[in-house]
Amino acid sequence: MRPEKLYFLDIVEAAEAIGRFCEHVDEDQFLKDELRQSAVLQKLIVIGEAASHLASDVRERHKEIEWEDIVGFRNIAVHEYFAILWEIVWNTAVQDVPELYKKILVILADEYEGE
Repeated sequence: MRPEKLYFLDIVEAAEAIGRFCEHVDEDQFLKDELRQSAVLQKLIVIGEAASHLASDVRERHKEIEWEDIVGFRNIAVHEYFAILWEIVWNTAVQDVPELYKKILVILADEYEGE
């Protein structure tokens, strides 16, 4: 089984990539850029996939993170891709992901600092 820390690191790396992809871009530009949309969506899927692999006790310990929403978003993106609303993807990328990133960094510092 893969160590939990690596799933947290996957989330951090994907969040950092989303930050780079959305840097210097506004919503209108994002909504017209299919390549950027695909890149951001792929990293959101990585975040959801990593979250889905975290043990239930880990998710229970960190209720400050909306794990079900993160995994649910991934499931929609993968299985119901035709239902994706790009405005929601944009808002998730620029509002939710930076907050998640900060929370995951705290978890890594608190629980895995010595590793």
